[in-house]
Amino acid sequence: MTTRKLTRLPGVALALAGLALSGCATRGALHVYAVSAGPAQPILDEGPPGAQEVPSFLEPDDTLTGFAYDPFTDHFFLRLAPGNRIRVVDRPARAIKREFTVDGAPPAAGDLAVRPRDGHLYLLGARTGEIIECTRLGKLVGTFSLDQISGHPIGLALDATNDQLLALGPDGRRVTVHDRRGRFLREYRLESQAGPALAFDADRGECLAPLAGRKGEIGVFDAAGRLTRTQVLPGATPLVDAGPRSFLRVF
Repeated sequence: MTTRKLTRLPGVALALAGLALSGCATRGALHVYAVSAGPAQPILDEGPPGAQEVPSFLEPDDTLTGFAYDPFTDHFFLRLAPGNRIRVVDRPARAIKREFTVDGAPPAAGDLAVRPRDGHLYLLGARTGEIIECTRLGKLVGTFSLDQISGHPIGLALDATNDQLLALGPDGRRVTVHDRRGRFLREYRLESQAGPALAFDADRGECLAPLAGRKGEIGVFDAAGRLTRTQVLPGATPLVDAGPRSFLRVF
């Protein structure tokens, strides 16, 4: 693992790298990301200092099934059909960082989440409640099941503060919270139907999801499932993620 050169002073650079590696990157303002439904299908970046677009490099024959953002590396992870294909896009460089196939993962489609602390990816599997865990380079770590799941989840997110997984049920309302081995912790219901993606703002303890039947409109829900506000990303597909923009990144 390497860090970008941030300064010409080696001692300062090493100190900053050490902070990043220990999980103490300086956090910036929250940004919300979604993939556009337009011809080029760019990634829409909504946040200070304003709305921007980042190339997704999606080709006409690509089918996007899942989408996640890692604020630690400032990378997007695009899950392509079949669902064991991952494309990594570097947001600042506006370039493809790498592409890989997750060894041992079934080609089932679905949402995914990324754990910034170690870059591990969590993908919805083929069986009900199945989660596939791999490294940010695609090496399979293992599989496990989410407890007390009713039906196949349609959205998956990770709470980086509490190190927990959140799954949105097929009804678009039931959110279950699990530890990273799948053990059930609690649940709540969203005030408005949402999906088929789920994001989580760990700083505010809020989840974000596209509102059903309201194109380009993203709902923000508190820990009790109440809809506190909405955010509009015109022309966006219902694949969304969110995260703070870090001023120091590791990749």
